[in-house]
Amino acid sequence: MPSVLSKICLTIAVSSSLLLAACGSSQQAAGPATVTLLTHDSFVVSQALIDQLKTETGITLKITTAGDAGAMVAGAVLASGAPSADAMFGIDNTLLTKAVDARVFSPYTSKNLDSVIPALQKDTGDGVVTPIDYGDVCINIDDAWFAKNKLAKPTSLDQLVDPAYKDLLVVEDPATSSPGLAFMLATIAKYGDQWTKYWDKLNQNGVKVSGSWTDAYESAFSSTGGTYPLVVSYATSPPAEIVYAENPKPTKPTTSVLTDGCYRQVEFAGVLRGTQNEQAAQQVVDWLLSEGVQADVPLSMFVFPARTNTPLPEVFTKFAAKVPRPSQLPASGVNANLKKWLSEWGQVMGR
Repeated sequence: MPSVLSKICLTIAVSSSLLLAACGSSQQAAGPATVTLLTHDSFVVSQALIDQLKTETGITLKITTAGDAGAMVAGAVLASGAPSADAMFGIDNTLLTKAVDARVFSPYTSKNLDSVIPALQKDTGDGVVTPIDYGDVCINIDDAWFAKNKLAKPTSLDQLVDPAYKDLLVVEDPATSSPGLAFMLATIAKYGDQWTKYWDKLNQNGVKVSGSWTDAYESAFSSTGGTYPLVVSYATSPPAEIVYAENPKPTKPTTSVLTDGCYRQVEFAGVLRGTQNEQAAQQVVDWLLSEGVQADVPLSMFVFPARTNTPLPEVFTKFAAKVPRPSQLPASGVNANLKKWLSEWGQVMGR
């Protein structure tokens, strides 16, 4: 997730043979149509793929963004049954039950669902969405800062409340940020009913709370010019550091990932209930899971593709952190308790 990284705009040309093979029988369109895809601000897909979609299916894709994932889902819930878009991408597993309960989606899963990584195939919201990508929200570490200051890097969430790490961590507000919410849920998964005590200790140890990933990573994180050498971001942020570095590019990142206390986000796509373009919207969901789009996902949104055996770029295989045991909470439990948890977090943090 977050998702996910803002300000990422990278176009990758993908051969038409990939898209032709992936679309398969979904080319049976009733005729040319414009499909409006509702998504979050971090969604990026190569223009070459959008053009291929139109060539092969006659579908013109119109992309409309609605802020972060939380704002997007809140709007979709209000418009349930009478949407202004046809399909939605970017709802994650922390918000899915809320949308399912509000009947935001029409029943549909991609014809390509059997190509999804087996562990993700069961995540369909009872048959109304299709998993498209996944990523792990983790604390990122400015290795250069710790080396310069001769301080050992933390290896667990427990260490972050140690006075040695006072005033070093910046996190995002879980009420306004997708990665911030994921990190809060990671602490709930790890500490259970003691999670608010952990946050109280973080607060006493000088944790900084930013409103968004952009504010935290691009402004407060010491690796990008700020003063905090620990930040909540993604396991895939180090590869992004390489990709977006100026030439000559470094041979390895100056940041690393704390793999304790990571939270796995899965992003889904679905057909919005009430659309007048249901068949074409289904084709767009299929397209998002096609080989071409899935190959585009890593370097366009810096998350992992949901489709099994999708080749990853070398910068991912070399530098993306491997999280052996990411945390996840049941979506139904998150939906039932989220309002209470956010209220408790706000009370502890004085917000």
